[in-house]
Amino acid sequence: MADTDELERSRAALRMINPSPYNAEAPPEALAGEITPTALHYVRSNFAVPEHDGTFAIGGAVAHPITLTLADLRALPAVTRAVTLECAGNGRLEMRPLPIGEPWGDYAVSTARWTGARLADVLALAQPAEDGVDVRFEGADRGPYHLHPVLPQTDGGDLTFVRALPLALAADPAAEILIAYEMNGEPLLPDHGAPFRMVVPHWFAVASVKWLHRIDVLTEPYAGEFQTGHYIYEWPDRPHEPVTVMRVRARITEPAPGSVLPAGPVTVRGKAWSGSGAITQVDVSLTGEGDWYPATLEPPRGPYQWQDWTFEWVPPNEGRHTLRARATDAAGNVQPDVPPWNRLGYGNNAIEVIFVDID
Repeated sequence: MADTDELERSRAALRMINPSPYNAEAPPEALAGEITPTALHYVRSNFAVPEHDGTFAIGGAVAHPITLTLADLRALPAVTRAVTLECAGNGRLEMRPLPIGEPWGDYAVSTARWTGARLADVLALAQPAEDGVDVRFEGADRGPYHLHPVLPQTDGGDLTFVRALPLALAADPAAEILIAYEMNGEPLLPDHGAPFRMVVPHWFAVASVKWLHRIDVLTEPYAGEFQTGHYIYEWPDRPHEPVTVMRVRARITEPAPGSVLPAGPVTVRGKAWSGSGAITQVDVSLTGEGDWYPATLEPPRGPYQWQDWTFEWVPPNEGRHTLRARATDAAGNVQPDVPPWNRLGYGNNAIEVIFVDID
C-alpha cells in the first residue's frame, strides 16, 4: 500500500468523488493548457491502491514466458507520447434518468505526457502464438466490487481488475500502446499506476490498466467481469456493445459556466478530442436552436491529444446568454444534442451547454 501522506499530498488539488476506492475529478483549470500537471490529473480506481512487487509476467500462448522488472522495461526503446485519457463515465451526472455508477461530472478527462516501452516490443520478447486472439492485462489491484457504495455486494468475493485487447492491436507497433513508467517526466505516482501501467491511445481509459502485474496471450476471446459484465453500453433498444474508443467531444473551458462578464468582446476557449481521429471542426451556437458558427480550431499537436479552439463573440446586449459547442472528427462523427443513455452511464458526449451573464 502506498504511503498515506504521499497519497494525500498528490490528491490535494483534485475534486474527490469517492474516498474509497479513491476517485477524483480534475479541477477546471486542468483543461487550460496543452498538458495537465500531474497534481491536477483526474484519478479513476476500481479498488484501493495495491501493493506491487515491481515485476510483471507474460505468459499464456507464448513461446517464451518471461518476467520483467522496471529496469527491463527501461532497457527497451523509450517512447514518449502526449495522450488524452477520459473516464468512460465522464459526464454521467448529466444523463436522465440518472444511471447507476460513480457520479462523475465533466472533469474526468486529462492529458499527460507518458513515457514507456511499446507494448508491441514487450510482446515480441515473449513471441505470441500464431493462434493468439486476445491479450489479457491484469492489474495488482483487487477487492469487493459493486457499482455504487450504497448497493449490496452480490458477487460473492473479491475481483481483480482485468481487461483485454485484440492481439492484432496490442502487437501493432503503429498503435503505440505503452507500458508506461513515467508521467510528465517523473516516475508514476501510486494513484496513476506505479510502478508501471498501460496507456492505450484513443480508447476510454478503462483499457489503460494500472499497476500492471500480468499479461497473458489468449487463444479465445476474453470474457471477464470488466470486459463483458461492466464497461458495456447496455442500450435500452438495441444490442449491448463494448466500451472501446473515446467519443467525439468539445468542452468550453473559458468562460466558466455561470460567469458574470462585462459588456464587450469575449474570447470563448475550449478543448476537443475523439478516439476516432483528429478533430476537423468545432462550431458554436448562441441560442438553443438556429445557426452554428465555426470556431478557430488549432491543428493537432500530436496524434493522441486534445485540440484547442477559440471563438470570438460579441454579446449583443446585457443579460443571460447561452453558449453551445459541437465537435466533428475526421471519421465524420458529430456530437449529439442528447446524451446517448445507457444503464451504466457510459460515453456521454452530448453537446455542452453553458450560460453566462453579461453585466
